[in-house]
This record gives sequence, C-alpha cells and structure tokens, in this order.
Amino acid sequence: MPDYKAPIRDIKFVMNELLDMPAHYQTLPSAEMTTPDMVDAIIQEGSKFCEQVLSPLNAVGDTEGCTWSETGVTTPKGFKEAYKQYVDGGWPSMTAPEAVGGQGLPESLGLVMSEMVGTSNWAWGMYPGLSHGAVNTMILHGSDEQKETYLPKLVSGEWTGTMCLTEPHCGSDLGTLRTKAEPNADGSYSISGTKIFISSGEHDMADNIIHITLARLPNAPSGTKGISLFIVPKVLVNADGSLGERNTVTCGSIEHKMGIHGNSTCVMNFDGAKGYLIGPENKGLNCMFTFMNFARLGTAIQGLGASELSFQGALKYAKERLAMRSLTGPKNPGGIADPIIVHPDVRRMLLTQKAFAEGSRAMIYFTAQQGDIVHEGETEEARKEADEMMAFLTPIAKAFLTEVGYESANLGVQVYGGHGFIAEWGMEQIVRDTRIALLYEGTTGIQALDLLGRKILMTQGEALKRFTKLVHKFCTQEADNQAAQEFVAPLAKLNKEWGELTMKIGMVAMKDREEVGSAAVDYLMYSGYATLAYFWARMAVIAQQKLAAGTDEEAFYTAKLQTARFYFKRILPRTLAHAASAVGGASTLMQMDVESFAF
Repeated sequence: MPDYKAPIRDIKFVMNELLDMPAHYQTLPSAEMTTPDMVDAIIQEGSKFCEQVLSPLNAVGDTEGCTWSETGVTTPKGFKEAYKQYVDGGWPSMTAPEAVGGQGLPESLGLVMSEMVGTSNWAWGMYPGLSHGAVNTMILHGSDEQKETYLPKLVSGEWTGTMCLTEPHCGSDLGTLRTKAEPNADGSYSISGTKIFISSGEHDMADNIIHITLARLPNAPSGTKGISLFIVPKVLVNADGSLGERNTVTCGSIEHKMGIHGNSTCVMNFDGAKGYLIGPENKGLNCMFTFMNFARLGTAIQGLGASELSFQGALKYAKERLAMRSLTGPKNPGGIADPIIVHPDVRRMLLTQKAFAEGSRAMIYFTAQQGDIVHEGETEEARKEADEMMAFLTPIAKAFLTEVGYESANLGVQVYGGHGFIAEWGMEQIVRDTRIALLYEGTTGIQALDLLGRKILMTQGEALKRFTKLVHKFCTQEADNQAAQEFVAPLAKLNKEWGELTMKIGMVAMKDREEVGSAAVDYLMYSGYATLAYFWARMAVIAQQKLAAGTDEEAFYTAKLQTARFYFKRILPRTLAHAASAVGGASTLMQMDVESFAF
C-alpha cells in the first residue's frame, strides 16, 4: 500500500488561492476565530495523524478484516487504538455547534480533514464518518430531550452513529421497506425488521452505537410517504445519561465483500428493539435526506481519495521502475533502462490521475463552501442560492468523481504492470476499496436521474442556469485575457453547448419519459467533465498570474498550468462522445423484447 502523504500545498492552493477561504470564513458568524494560522495548524496536525497513524493501518485492515462473533464485531488490529487517539485529539467535534459540545468550526474545514482521513484509510474513516450525519440529523429534527441524551457523546466521539436504510428486498427502492415500528405505552416504539449493508453497524471502538433507522408505523401510507425515522441505540440510555440494558438490535453477520475489509458492513436484526421517533410521523425520508446529502458528498471524497492515493503510489513507482528506453534516446544512460515515467503512455496515466485528483478537490471544496453558506449565509437569498447550487452539484460530485476516481485507481494498477495485480504493492486494494463508492448512497444511474430528472428538467433548467451563469461570468471576465484563451474559449463554447444539449433532451423527454433514463448517465458524465473544466480554467488563470508576477514556487504553478492544458486537450474531448450518446434515443435501449436478451 502506498505511504500516504497529505497534499498540503494543493489543499492550501484550493482553499486560499482558488476559493479564498480566509475571506469566506470571516463572513460566517461562528467562524470569526477561524484564522489562517488556526487552519494551518489543524491541517498540519491532521496530516500527521493520517500519515503516521491511519495510513500504516490501511493494509492491516484489508488483510485482517473484521471478525464476527455472537458477542459482537472485532475490528482489525490497531483500529480501536487509533480511534481513541482520534477522539482524544478532539477531531470528531470539529464542526458540531458549540451549543452541543462541538468546536463550531466550518463544515468546509471539517471536509479537509475528512479528505485526509479517507485517503489514508477509507475503511477506518467510515466509523467516525457516519456519526457526522447522525449528529446533523438530530440537530435539525430531534427533540430537546433527544439532543440532550445523545448529542454530547456522539459529538465527542464516545459513541458512533449509523444510518439503517435498506433491506434485503429493496436496495435503493426504499418505498418498499418492511421494517415495522409498533407504539409502546411509554411513548417509545418497538422496531422489528432486518437491515442490510449497514456500514459500521457493529464494532468494538465505542461504548454505544446510535442507529438512525427507517421503519413504518401501523396504518402508514404505502410507498415513500409512509416512512418514519427512529433513534435506536445499541445500548439503552438511562435517565441520568449512563448506559443501561443492551437493546435488542444485533449484528446477524458481516458481509464478505470485495473491498473495505476493515469496515464492518453488517446485517442488522431489530427484534422488537426500543426506538424513539425523530421528526414527524411518515416524514422519515425527508429527515433522512439531511443524512443522505452529507453522505453523498462524503462519498465524493472517496473518489478524490482514490485518485490521490493511486496517483501517489503510481508516481513513486514510475520514477523508480526501469524499463525500456525513451523513444528519443536514453534518459538514464548509466542504468540498464530508463525510468518508465519517460514514456508517453505512462505520462498519460499519471496526468489523468493528477487532473482528476486536483480537479476533484476543487469541486468538492467549492461545494462544501456552499454548504457553509447554507448554514450561515448573511441573507436568506444567499442561503437559498447556495442551497440550490449545492443540490445541483451534489449528484455530480458523488457520481462523476467516484467514476473517475475508480478510473484513476485502475490506472494506478496499470502503471505498475504485473506488479499492480499483486497484493503486496497495495494498488489493487485501492481498486477494490473504491468500487463500492459507485454503488452506495445511490448508484451512478440513480444520481444521474436525480440530476437530470429532478434537479434540471423539473426546474425547467433553473438549477443548471445557476451554475452556467457562474461559468459565463468567469469567461466574460477573462475575455480580454489572451494568455487564458486556450482555456476560456473552449469553456465558453462548452457552456453554451451544455444548455443546448439539455434543451434537446428535455424536448424529446416531453414525448417519452424513457428518454430521461436513457440520457441520464451520459448527461451526468458530460456535466462532470464540464464542471471540472470550469475549475481547471480558474486554476490555470491563477497559475498564469502567479508565474507572470514572479514566484519562488515556479515548479508548482507550472505543473498546475500544464495539468490544466492536459485536461482541456486530452480529457475534455470525452464530452463529445457523451453528448452524442445522450441523444442516441431511448429506442436503442428499449426496443428489444425482454425475451430476446436470452443466451
């Protein structure tokens, strides 16, 4: 497994030079004390923990996996001790409000830590990661008593949280779930049913696990309109806050899976477990979206992490591995061969990984910045605009960035050649660990339907216009910047075509709704490449300005500019194929009779 090194210079570039986070934080009421010095200190300390504690455990978790017994689940060697260090360091409470025991730091800053944790050891990072969503759900929808009972220890990390959604028969179609919630005389509910694929559902790292669970009340409407949300603790909590009896929610088994072996993916059995309604009756799915939106952005980080870690491993190997000679003559005449980084195809793979890693970071941090504004924007209008921008970008970030992250992980194996297929190098683990990111929190197809169907066509394109106006404004500002035209001109052309493509799909969809499903994934991928082009154009302009002004970091900014050039010339043309496929027509998919699929 590659030794993770936090890309601190690029993190600071995105935060300070691209997004001007220091000025942004000064607009947030709770972030007055979030100074550049504080941010630097957090990043430095966080990177040490990730590099020195979590990264060495990544291969351990993959090799050992989790162990199930009737008494519970044991995590891999070192995981529990690392979690104690994490809690002792105050990391779980970073972004929670001070009123509930948190540090009140911006969500966007917490996301930087999430990136470093996830890249260094994704399986481990899932244990505390899901607690964040549980905390946010409880803050927004919990009663005062529920907040007092559960939030302090969830925020501190003494307890962890999960989200228990899907069941063996329903997958992402939650409208068909069967878990029941029967009212008890004391105001609680008796929860019965089976949930599957529950990440971190059972483990030995915390004293209690709080399951945020979907279930149906008696006589509830069918479908998604009849789902309620419940708090179901692993261990019941006494009135004085101490732990009481073990609740009747247990881990029936842990899944034997392709990757993320270090995380316990559980089958959870609720056998009349005591639970407590959170939020209004039959509005559980609405409340759960608090959880889901964060989870989707968190999953986008896995795509970024896959690109970053695989790139780091591939780059080191490409510099050291000797094979063949350069086509233009020996570059290592004293050796038996040249390092493979001199070969154009290896450069192609490395630059693809680098372009996706750095572009993903820009997209995710920008989206997180919108999240800060949603929570603490100065005006209602600013909060509304940020919320709509975030809603538009979230399915793109979740689906597109995990797709290209998986591509990057596979390229990492390819750079190593046969050695990449061997477990001892750790590159194949990145592929296995990353594959789930394309599935959970909604598959690429589901995210694509959300983007094209709900976010764009149902708003008559308003969600798209909000982003394309941002792109248009940037292109207009740089219209007279001749040095930047290699980026600005194609971006402006693409931005116009994006609207035209959307209109074309919308027109045919009015006659046949199957056209939406037919076009959705290609449309999402097109949108992802177009969105990344905007961020790469902005980063290229900044790099040009720094180089023109003179800088002692010439190598950094030159590489940034060269990567942008590679993205526009070698990656962005993929939009042409996706656009053509998106309007290829539903009939090409739907005209074949089901029986004709037989073999």
